[in-house]
Amino acid sequence: MKKHTWILLTLSAAGGLVGRLWPSVASGKWDTTTGLQAARFMIQCRAAGLLMALSTLLATGAAASTTNQPAGDSAPHGLSQRLAWNTSRVIGTPEPPLPYTTRPFRPELKLKNPVFVIAEPGTRDLLVVLQGGEPDRPSRIVRVAEEPKDATAANNVEPLLEIPGRLVYSVAFHPGHATNGQMLVFSNGRTGQTERTNRLSRFRIERPATRKIVPDSEEILLEWRSGGHDGGGMGFGPDGMLYVSTGDGSNDSDTWDSGQTLDDLLGGVLRIDLEHPEPGRKYGIPKDNPFLGIPGARGELWAYGLRNPWRLSVDPPTGQVWVGNNGQDLWESAHLIRRGENYGWSVYEGSHLFYRNRRRGPTPVTAPTFEHHHSEARSLTGGVVYRGDRLPGLVGAYVYGDHSTGRIWAGLHDGTKVAWHREIAATPLLITSFGLSHAGRLLVTDLGSGLQEIVPAPPRTTTPPFPRKLSETGVFASTRDHRVETGVVSYSVNAPGWADGAEAERFLAIPGEGRITHAANRAWGFPDGTVLVQTLRLPTAKASGASVASVASVASVAANSPGRRIETRLMTRQDGRWAGYSYRWNADETDADLVPPEGADADFDRPDVAAPEGLRRQRWHFPSRSECLGCHSRAVGFVLGLSDLQMNRTHSYPGGVEDHQPRALEHAGFFTAPLPKESKDPAALALVDPYDPHQDLDRRARSYLHANCSVCHVEAGGGNARMQLEFSTARDRMELIGARPQHDSFGLRDAMLVAPGHPDRSVLLHRLSVRGRGQMPPLAINTVDERAVALMRSWIAAMPSGAAASREWRVSDFAGDLESLSKGRSPEAGKAHFQALGCLQCHRRDGEGGSVGPDLTGIGQRVGASPLLESLLEPSKVIAPEYAQTELETRSGQTLVGRIESETAQAVVLRPVGADDPVTVPVSEIRARRLHPVSGMPEGMLNSLDRPQVLDLLAYLLSAGSAAK
Repeated sequence: MKKHTWILLTLSAAGGLVGRLWPSVASGKWDTTTGLQAARFMIQCRAAGLLMALSTLLATGAAASTTNQPAGDSAPHGLSQRLAWNTSRVIGTPEPPLPYTTRPFRPELKLKNPVFVIAEPGTRDLLVVLQGGEPDRPSRIVRVAEEPKDATAANNVEPLLEIPGRLVYSVAFHPGHATNGQMLVFSNGRTGQTERTNRLSRFRIERPATRKIVPDSEEILLEWRSGGHDGGGMGFGPDGMLYVSTGDGSNDSDTWDSGQTLDDLLGGVLRIDLEHPEPGRKYGIPKDNPFLGIPGARGELWAYGLRNPWRLSVDPPTGQVWVGNNGQDLWESAHLIRRGENYGWSVYEGSHLFYRNRRRGPTPVTAPTFEHHHSEARSLTGGVVYRGDRLPGLVGAYVYGDHSTGRIWAGLHDGTKVAWHREIAATPLLITSFGLSHAGRLLVTDLGSGLQEIVPAPPRTTTPPFPRKLSETGVFASTRDHRVETGVVSYSVNAPGWADGAEAERFLAIPGEGRITHAANRAWGFPDGTVLVQTLRLPTAKASGASVASVASVASVAANSPGRRIETRLMTRQDGRWAGYSYRWNADETDADLVPPEGADADFDRPDVAAPEGLRRQRWHFPSRSECLGCHSRAVGFVLGLSDLQMNRTHSYPGGVEDHQPRALEHAGFFTAPLPKESKDPAALALVDPYDPHQDLDRRARSYLHANCSVCHVEAGGGNARMQLEFSTARDRMELIGARPQHDSFGLRDAMLVAPGHPDRSVLLHRLSVRGRGQMPPLAINTVDERAVALMRSWIAAMPSGAAASREWRVSDFAGDLESLSKGRSPEAGKAHFQALGCLQCHRRDGEGGSVGPDLTGIGQRVGASPLLESLLEPSKVIAPEYAQTELETRSGQTLVGRIESETAQAVVLRPVGADDPVTVPVSEIRARRLHPVSGMPEGMLNSLDRPQVLDLLAYLLSAGSAAK
């Protein structure tokens, strides 16, 4: 027999044997008979020189069969031992050192959860507010010495006041405190079972005798309702007036629409006179307050348009009033407060549009003095103007920070403009307030550790310069070959995030004997010195502007190339803080250069056989340092891919060994303690590959949302929507499916975030499908993930649509129902429908909701059931002029529809529907002007309800209600 014929027969027999052996290989059952069959065939294969091919075939098949399968205790480990990684040069930072840092101030005091500190006049002591408010933990105000005279007093914490059941936010001392002992306290608490109020109280301290607060001396000066954002700052100005910061009162997105109104005390800064009370009040309203002449306005207001001005301070030498303002979606801000100014909330968040269609207040919007994206700040804490001699470089500067990121900034405003503004310190603190001590110390209250002091940073120790090239990091033994150093471990994830079509390789590097702290629910914890690595490849032919020989060659590149290395991203933990850095690969892919702090952009030509010349231009964004931390945030534990949900899978380790990742890492000694059983069980909760059509559709969609969206849409994340998109969130708590959009419907008819059974009405799908305004994800992404769009479309279409297609209701359908509307109907159920339909986005009711349409409080006293039903079902039939949009026709033939923002004899300023920016149209260019005949309220809003539900909704709207303020 000729040799090649025998080889073919042997290969044919191999197919039969593999077919017989495969069930045993796949199931892990390998008995004696199976072993003898395999051994006999191995001898034949050796004779034909085919043993290597067969072993490769079996290994590949076994690997495919064990994806996400458990490895038995006797199975080979992917990491037989831990090899030390000692070559790291990712130390320090490439930026110049920040000039200041913090150090503990009197750490022996053991102050638990401090939220406010202030120097007590006429003493050398400090008063500190300790967080409370729970039934079993009252708020406490304590006194401590700034500089104790002897060791016996070193630990002395003197209790002054306990206030059970209320949160104390701040304390202020009357300018005449030295003689009258008056101390003001801002607190928040319940008045009944559910309602809360903010309260401004006056207490008296016995001076100079006991220096104790007189317990029964509380006098309530002012009280107003609270639902979440309270402000809580106070300070006396040089004019003797008391300035008080108040929040918008809601707990999400200005649901009371108080930011742009003047008829309540919410969402601004108050200015009141405690020395000259007026009849019926325990304070007076200064005659020069700005809104006294506006009918219905509260005269106490000094400025407005703030969401949650957390911390207010007054600089006595200049009279400057400052607040730090907590943002909602993407922006935090700090404001130098001036008489009568409007800071825009909630039409604007900082200087960026938020609710574009809400009505604006009567005065123009003033931009923030300082503004920070959520990539660098998540919960701004207002500060103080420094006046002391310990930090000469900060004299006169406003110093403030961020509760979530621990970063601290300073800026000098000369009264006319900002002279300078910069970051001065990066800390691990949970900053709750800033304060000035008697001795010129700049103090910080840290919710976790107590009191801290800002001090000049010590000289930087002599360390090697931060690596400017990837080859200098000590992570790669060869950047040309993309080969990592000994001790650097590769890993993979179940659900990779979308990175503009790039494929990722991932590595974990922990120096020395550092260990991972396991966490069951979210990100694992890592020691200082850890470096996480992600290299991104695009199926790229050449850099932008290059050309290829033919479409066929482009298709060949796409099919056969693993892709060009574009970027390698590092996340590293140094001194308890995570930081992100990007390196851009050179054209030869031999090394990569550190990207500047502000990031960078580049164009690449990707293979695309459907495009002209077979190439498609793609814009690639290299993220800035701050953008890295926009996703890798404190809210999700900074680390995204290293968690049980992502790591619960098998991975191919060196030598072709397949092993379950947590099992392999545990065996090699990477964890601080043995893992719980479920963390090594592939059947436990885990993400799946969103692009794998063999996986369950719901799990695929939920996995995609977790990997790409939950970094913001999670409790304490950066997203302003109520959505909770973590994979582990119960479906009925996601606030996604069947939920109405709270900010923008993007022109979709009867829009929902996810409209079950109706992809075309789902805002989620729309925002994934577009780039530009409203795109999701919002950062560092330039292309649409078409596979994800198809996935989400299928997921939404497969959902039962429920009553979404009840019918197209008309007024005549209810002709016989309106007379008996008061009988057998449930206003409570109608209220639930009102909220579920998203009506509060545009309409107020009982003090809550938007201002796009009319206030529906007491609507039953103004119109009857039939006209009200008609306005709901046919909103364009009759439009009140004050709520109609304006249509302008220009002489050039252009038609603009939108809301008039302002107008003069020379020009009209109109904001077109859906536009971010207003348009100024000269009056001389306007050919025609009319009210637009189509209502801003879309038709069909009630078509998802059945007849009893429509009638319950109508009964609710016709019920009395009360416009609480």
